[in-house]
Amino acid sequence: MSSTASDVSVGKAPTLATVWEHINRLWPESLAESWDAVGPVTGRPDQLIRRIVFAVDPTEDVAVDAIERGADLLLTHHPLMLRAVNSVAGDRFKGRVVHTLIEAGCALYTAHTSADSALGGVSDVIIRGLGVEQSEPLAPVDRGVEGEGIGRVGDLAEECTLAEFAERVYSIMPSVAGGVRVAGNPEGAVKRVAVCGGAGDSLFDAVRKSKADVYVTADLRHHPASEAREAAVNDRPYLIDVSHFASEWLWLPAAADALSRSLQDDGFDVVCQVSQVNTDPWDFILTP
Repeated sequence: MSSTASDVSVGKAPTLATVWEHINRLWPESLAESWDAVGPVTGRPDQLIRRIVFAVDPTEDVAVDAIERGADLLLTHHPLMLRAVNSVAGDRFKGRVVHTLIEAGCALYTAHTSADSALGGVSDVIIRGLGVEQSEPLAPVDRGVEGEGIGRVGDLAEECTLAEFAERVYSIMPSVAGGVRVAGNPEGAVKRVAVCGGAGDSLFDAVRKSKADVYVTADLRHHPASEAREAAVNDRPYLIDVSHFASEWLWLPAAADALSRSLQDDGFDVVCQVSQVNTDPWDFILTP
């Protein structure tokens, strides 16, 4: 349940350790890829949590925004410490974020590929937003329950053209400079849809195996996209390339609502909000 900054939590507040437990129920750390860095980053386990802000990226602007909202916890999709660092000195970006949060008493938690693979995770939210109610993972994980894994694939209730489907993709995404790029015949038929929030060009084999008509993902580089088009069968899968930030931002409202409900079910009163800071790295684009 997302709320406005003016809302004040007056009921029973959980400790940070308790919130971590609820987060791990929803987006189990065990589902994270081996290369990932998920889980608690900063914060004392006995700290009381009354307000949580969700965001895609742990940038300095996002940290400041969370603090101005009165957040006790910032939950981001992307890790701050994905790559090893030798210093968190305050004259460096990551150090400034860490110091800013700690000095304000705001903890930091990362739910990255754990939230990608979990039921109700990033790709689940995207594919439901596109009109697919029943889906399955593109790449199931062997360490979770049935239905968990990276990406999703399923069928639309009604067939449409690629142009119509691309408009649908565009309509659900937050506004960013890069827009939506499409490869394929605009009049081509689309029924079976594959998606992967964030960068998904490593899943092309799974997409082809799924017989999807179209694949929606982000960060499609020239060579993987070109080779996918060359290897296409009957011109499929068509490709739709969206903003990495935009594709994953869609998960935030659903995640905030899920965590709020989970805490409420245990008798806790916590305000869960979504940051409105746009962390897409591009500011404008030139087109023909």
